[in-house]
Amino acid sequence: MSSVATPTRASSESAKSFLLQRVQPAMTGLIDGSLSTLAPIFAVALATHRPQYAFFAGLATAIGAGVSMAFSEGLSDTGELTGRGSAYVRGSITGAGTFLGGILHTLPFLIPQYRAALIVAIVVIACELLTLSWIRARFFGTGFLGSFVSVALGGAIIASVSAALGGAAG
Repeated sequence: MSSVATPTRASSESAKSFLLQRVQPAMTGLIDGSLSTLAPIFAVALATHRPQYAFFAGLATAIGAGVSMAFSEGLSDTGELTGRGSAYVRGSITGAGTFLGGILHTLPFLIPQYRAALIVAIVVIACELLTLSWIRARFFGTGFLGSFVSVALGGAIIASVSAALGGAAG
């Protein structure tokens, strides 16, 4: 048996490397950013009814979470033993994904009208959840509906906590 890789085997290994080194870190970041930033943003929005306060809470959270996740991913594994690639690249991808996931539903709070900002943010979150579900289904072979239920469950838990905190404060 030859040690030369066949085109099929090489492409399979290339796809696996792409999944481990690019898609998985991006997905981790997007999920973290999309879910973990919900609580502070919505707690502030519901407590104050001031969209600009929610915007700054979301901006600070998205930046902080992005930096935190970049370091967490980059420092958790050099990539040499696991084959997950450069720690710097994975950390950068995860951090950027986290920031992106957090900033998307923060931007609607630039709208000065409270109700309008809240409605647009909820629509953006729905689009985020659908996109995350599609990515999971596309790259990880999970069913779209099962992925949506999993991601939406996490979002619902966080939304409940932030609504309770925002209602208690406001």
